[in-house]
Amino acid sequence: MFGNSRKPHLIEVSKLSSLIAEDVEMNGDLIFASGLRVDGLLHGKLIGKPGEGKARSLLVLSDKGRIEGSIRCYDAVINGTIEGDLEVEHFLELQANARVSGTIRYCQLQMDVGAIVDGQLIQRDSPQEGRKGDDKVVELAADKARSAS
Repeated sequence: MFGNSRKPHLIEVSKLSSLIAEDVEMNGDLIFASGLRVDGLLHGKLIGKPGEGKARSLLVLSDKGRIEGSIRCYDAVINGTIEGDLEVEHFLELQANARVSGTIRYCQLQMDVGAIVDGQLIQRDSPQEGRKGDDKVVELAADKARSAS
């Protein structure tokens, strides 16, 4: 009676091989490969290593998770809080509880109702490109209001 109305998911399936649990607080930079789920607190840079073959870095930040520092990865699903810049080479999903304070660079973006961004959204032309001249800046209404004052 009802057809399958599910949209195809744009994130490559990656094994979440690492977890920062809800009761864990880490200080320092962290480099990960494949998939990482963050339910706890991380103070520092988070860097996804370029994958060999089909293994690409995937960050999943739960609604309980918080990262204070810059992030760079291939794909990301964000439902928690980030205080810092976020650079996603391929696909970024900001879920309803996502709170990001900082500049976001992405190639493809899905943003759910309720997600909050305090900063700039900059669309990259492709995962391989990222030069400043190739970026497309999206100015948020809040930024326009601040500029007008």
